[in-house]
Amino acid sequence: MNPRQTTPPFVLFAFVASILIGLATNSRLDAGSPIYVGQKTSTKVPIETIDHDSWNKLLATYVDLNGMVDYRAWKANVADRAALEQYLNTLSAANAAARAPKSVKLAFWINAYNAVTVHGILREYPTSSIRNHTAKLFGYNIWKDLQLYVGGHPYSLETIEHKLLRKMNEPRIHFAIVCASVGCPRLLNEAYVPAKLNEQLEANAKDFFSRKRNFQHDVSAGQFRLSEILDWFGEDFGDDQASQLKSIANWLPNPAAQNAAMHHSVRVVFIDYNWNLNSR
Repeated sequence: MNPRQTTPPFVLFAFVASILIGLATNSRLDAGSPIYVGQKTSTKVPIETIDHDSWNKLLATYVDLNGMVDYRAWKANVADRAALEQYLNTLSAANAAARAPKSVKLAFWINAYNAVTVHGILREYPTSSIRNHTAKLFGYNIWKDLQLYVGGHPYSLETIEHKLLRKMNEPRIHFAIVCASVGCPRLLNEAYVPAKLNEQLEANAKDFFSRKRNFQHDVSAGQFRLSEILDWFGEDFGDDQASQLKSIANWLPNPAAQNAAMHHSVRVVFIDYNWNLNSR
């Protein structure tokens, strides 16, 4: 018997075929090893009792009115990096499966998404873009692999956005959750809280469309230029473009734009997304 083992041709063919099928079906070939934040605990407290005050203080310290983040100073401050870790541990204790008012769950998961994203960027900093950490093949993808424990279960950024927040039928989340990029809505420099959630979401929606990187109205050409967020998630604002424009009309910066949106009297093109880091 020959001790040197060889791989039969049909095994090699099956292996290559499995890779090609995986690529074609967008499988988890892009997965890296999960990185867990927060803590896996059996303790479960009502989600409405979670205190977001420490997150609020961190945002007030490191985020300016335009939503730009001083990652350099934050990473250099050992105490405040630990404070962010402790806040994530606090989120982990929530009973996410229990019934709670919609405003409570929205505020919780928006804060969770933004805090995990900031944690992920601080982990990588210095970096120029979150896209440097979103591997498509065989590597770490921050949106999939950075996972927060809540109530004993891990939640990725992708899961929080698509399986939880978007399912709540509140399109203004797209002006509140921030992927650490210039093209994102501003990171609000205060925590979202149930008592004033509607006010906060409304303010950030209006702020979003006030910025030329997200919205431009060429009156003479009869054209809106909109952030790609409205292209990627248009279905969350309505079934067709006319209804989507009506949905955003009240957040537009002037009566002419609002009227054009209400009457669908413009063509729409989308502005290329700016993935540069939202760093001060």
